[in-house]
Amino acid sequence: MNIIIAGAGKVGFNLAKTLSIGHNVTVIDKNSQALDRIQESLDILPLQGDVEDIHTYKRFIGQEIDLFIAVTNIDNVNLIAAMTVDAALHVKRKFVRVQKYFFQEQIIQKRLAVEKVIFPLKLTSGAVSSLLLYPKANNVKFFKYTPYKLISVMVSSKTLPQSISSEHFKIVGIERKKDFCIPDADVEILPNDLVYFFGDENEIKQVCQKLDVDNTLDIQRCVVFGGGELGIAISQELLKADKEVKLVEKDLKLCEIADEELKGRASIINYKYGSHDIFEDEGLESADIFIAATNNDEYNIIKCLEAKESGIKKVVAINNEMEYYNLMHSLGIVVVRGPKMSAYNAIMEEISSTGVVIQKSYCGAKAVVFMRKVFPGSKLIDKVIKPLHVKESSVFYIRENVMQSLSEKVRLQENDLIVAFCAVKTSAKVKEWIYEL
Repeated sequence: MNIIIAGAGKVGFNLAKTLSIGHNVTVIDKNSQALDRIQESLDILPLQGDVEDIHTYKRFIGQEIDLFIAVTNIDNVNLIAAMTVDAALHVKRKFVRVQKYFFQEQIIQKRLAVEKVIFPLKLTSGAVSSLLLYPKANNVKFFKYTPYKLISVMVSSKTLPQSISSEHFKIVGIERKKDFCIPDADVEILPNDLVYFFGDENEIKQVCQKLDVDNTLDIQRCVVFGGGELGIAISQELLKADKEVKLVEKDLKLCEIADEELKGRASIINYKYGSHDIFEDEGLESADIFIAATNNDEYNIIKCLEAKESGIKKVVAINNEMEYYNLMHSLGIVVVRGPKMSAYNAIMEEISSTGVVIQKSYCGAKAVVFMRKVFPGSKLIDKVIKPLHVKESSVFYIRENVMQSLSEKVRLQENDLIVAFCAVKTSAKVKEWIYEL
């Protein structure tokens, strides 16, 4: 594919790094130093220029552009770039990252002919707010074609080793001492495992209660540490759910902005020093959940550890750098992708998914799930498919809300849903299999 990425920042770099394997990628940015850094490590075409200027795209006239992705740090620049490139070139697919959610997605898609608008602040704040509905969960993923959820839970250190099986859900991953595996059906769950369940959410919730004996079943009192845009966005989601919110921020100006944005509905706490005493002085230790939402992962980890030490059971850290993911997990901290990581993952999932197959990553991108639905009129109806024999993978089919392992030949029916879970190292084989059904 011929791909143009507008923006050479962190998201643009990571997209270029992934997409440059097997594709022709051009990265456009005004910042020559940012382009030099990308060119030093990646096989891409750097182009210094203004993504809002139609003349920047002249060199591509006559070429078929398969994908245009606007991921600069300025919303208006991304939106204008999408309009400009459309006027200059024929682009098959366009993706735009927008920070502020006051832009209406449907209007942008219609007016700019954009396939997908990515709202990273909404993705991260929404992931945090989903934990309110699943207080025992570490993470929850939702899917388009099924009410089934992918829910992870950290097993308490006090929990005894045990085997769990059910007709209503499957265990589709275990992270144990930093290693991830797709387990056998009779796997034994051990203390401190991070277990991934897929299936009926109510059944999974009951199991989560047995495996996680540390966290409360009811989250009401919330503390958000960090008063930037993300901290405000998370607080807004928590307030929508009628939760009590305390937002803690060192910068007085940010406190004033947060108070205005949140319309006085949250308690804004300004602290001058980063002392641990703030937990006792401000009564933070009585919180049901603590969310460290700064842009600094090391600082988020420190604050989460202080929160755990003060007695708060459920602590959440926003993860901005992938290298801190395993450390956060090993410390018993719930990990939620930060806005930049959320934007990257959302865009890659959209690119990898089609109208036929949905693709999502989980367990810090160590694993992948593929879904393919048998639509009315599909050529797959009445087709007999064989089991997939690939290590580190597990395949199921869902028929009339009943999930069964694909362990023998199956004749597909209308509205069947084929679901494949695999480690990322075997995902290429699984992807090829599900696309070629």
